[in-house]
Amino acid sequence: MNIENNPAAVVDWQPPMPPTDLIFDDGESLESNRHRIAMNVLIRSLQQAWADRNDFFTGGNMFIYYSSAQVRNRDFRGPDFFAVLNVDVNNSRQGWVVWEENGRYPDVIVELMSPSTAAIDKGFKKDLYEQIFRTSDYFVYDPFDPNSLQGWHLDDNQQYQLLTPNDRGWLWCKRLGFWLGIWEGTIDRETAIWLRFYDVAGNLVLLPEEAAAVQAQAAITQAEIAVTQAQATAERTARLEARLRELGENPEML
Repeated sequence: MNIENNPAAVVDWQPPMPPTDLIFDDGESLESNRHRIAMNVLIRSLQQAWADRNDFFTGGNMFIYYSSAQVRNRDFRGPDFFAVLNVDVNNSRQGWVVWEENGRYPDVIVELMSPSTAAIDKGFKKDLYEQIFRTSDYFVYDPFDPNSLQGWHLDDNQQYQLLTPNDRGWLWCKRLGFWLGIWEGTIDRETAIWLRFYDVAGNLVLLPEEAAAVQAQAAITQAEIAVTQAQATAERTARLEARLRELGENPEML
């Protein structure tokens, strides 16, 4: 996103410099342990999917600083999950400070709702992400309510349009090139219906430990195949040798 082409990215600082004494931890925790796991699932699976890339940043429950009024009022914690594309992943960040990121705002945001935050997530925050952040794709999901998934995509008029789910109930995240849909299973010893990424082909985007388990199983399967093939070869060789011995002892069979 270019600052010159995005008025919302111009921060209204008083000269000479923006503040440097920013707070990045307010001591508040997420709504529940399930919310914490749900956040980490999105962050870690995206990092796993793009493990060979260094041009994106993904985080969650981090402060995003974007204006002097917001800094003064301390009125915004930050999204539960967000991703920014075309930035250096190697930069050390305690939070996301827009004026230190060339005016870049999150490209994708997911808020993990609860009954106490749903109105804000689908009201004030949705307006903020649409009108100020210009975030391309915004989603909300309550980890305790499998039917709560909703999403919006920013259209050419810079307005959010409600996304229509596919036949599986998934929503397409155009900016990331992944589907967002639900998946039931146990993660970190908690069984729930989690919000997960799926690739274009409909395959689940795996967590690092899931990918490691798949690779380990593939190695075991390959080893079993190799053993089976070796046994089959040995059996064929034994039969051939037995036949040759039989022919040697009974040359009239030739």
